[in-house]
Amino acid sequence: MKNPPIAYLFPGQGSQIVGMGLELAETYSIARQTYIEADEILGIPISRMSWEGPEAVLNDTVNTQPALLVDSIATLRVLEEHYENVQPTYVAGHSMGQLSTLVASGALSFSEALKLARIRGDLMKQAGETSPGKMAAILGLDILTVENICDEASLDDEIVQVANDNCPGQVVISGKASAIERASELARSAGARRVRQLAVSIAAHSPLMASAQIDFNKAVDSSPINSPHTLIIGNVSASPLTESEQIRNDLRAQLTSRVRWTESIHYMIDQRITTFIELGSKSVLTGLLKRIDRSVRRISINKPDDFEKLAEIY
Repeated sequence: MKNPPIAYLFPGQGSQIVGMGLELAETYSIARQTYIEADEILGIPISRMSWEGPEAVLNDTVNTQPALLVDSIATLRVLEEHYENVQPTYVAGHSMGQLSTLVASGALSFSEALKLARIRGDLMKQAGETSPGKMAAILGLDILTVENICDEASLDDEIVQVANDNCPGQVVISGKASAIERASELARSAGARRVRQLAVSIAAHSPLMASAQIDFNKAVDSSPINSPHTLIIGNVSASPLTESEQIRNDLRAQLTSRVRWTESIHYMIDQRITTFIELGSKSVLTGLLKRIDRSVRRISINKPDDFEKLAEIY
């Protein structure tokens, strides 16, 4: 099918890899300029961190979040320059990837989104140091079962909750280490195929991020967010965000709320989206998409050769 209805997907933390964006910048001047621009805006060599590492530096959340945004927007700019007829109906970003959707939809400039990503990463890192926690991926259980497990494992001062509803059979939980341990044991007893603790010290999308909320709210409120020209699917609402205040509300709530990714994808499919294009490294989101609905077309682009995949449909 030529020119099918499409949505762009932008990855979040966990999709970073040393070397991301390098081939793109070596091949396309607009991608190279995006990295030069980012280095100047941030005042740090985010390009070198992305291309050369070391891995520990890139994986520091204060660097990871802006680095992922730059990688996605460099890819987006190449796509827009060489495939002008590709026009998405929706854009959706997983967690931090939602900041990339603001740029793609025209709701926020690249410069402002990059600054907000850096602030978000810094505040989340501080919150992780103030209120350390853990995250774990539970495989093989449905979302309702995991919700009930989190309720059973939580105490008044030791909360664990669903952080990411990624796809059927893959749910990430987040919270106090002790509550994560209890929930993990309950999940195993309930028949989980696997329970894997993530290599993070930040309990993202949980109440342990609350200490970052006030300053992050201020950063969101001061960002010049406009109404988008392309519909954004919110992480918290799993529905279209059409006005600037809706976008702000979703961004603010996202810090301590779950990412409703499965619902977001189902919403777009229900609206007759048949092709999803992931803009970023590692193809994490197209992998999740395969588990949600195998019938839709999945394309991941981040390297020069990847753009050849678009020739079949555009």
